[in-house]
Amino acid sequence: MAKEGGKAPERKEICVPTLLIRHKVTDFDAWRMAFHEDSGTRSANGSQREFFYRNSVDPDEVWILLEWDDLFRARLFVKSDDLNDALIRAGVTDHPDYWYLEEG
Repeated sequence: MAKEGGKAPERKEICVPTLLIRHKVTDFDAWRMAFHEDSGTRSANGSQREFFYRNSVDPDEVWILLEWDDLFRARLFVKSDDLNDALIRAGVTDHPDYWYLEEG
């Protein structure tokens, strides 16, 4: 849609800090239940939107994409007892990998 004078309106890019987590679980259904039960804790720590995916070759490998309000708060959450306790409850079997992402 063009503005007067034929120029398109300027778009502001929105940068969404994102935390990507990869780990393996013993029971996906139990993990998914624990993940949903813990959504309030993630929200209280700054998580805004969440998505999770299963590896099509290894269904016990889960990838979680969390949009965060601030990467500093995401880093604090990764080091928190809240997350450590949630991983234990959810049946995570390996040491998770974490990536902190920003739009480029």
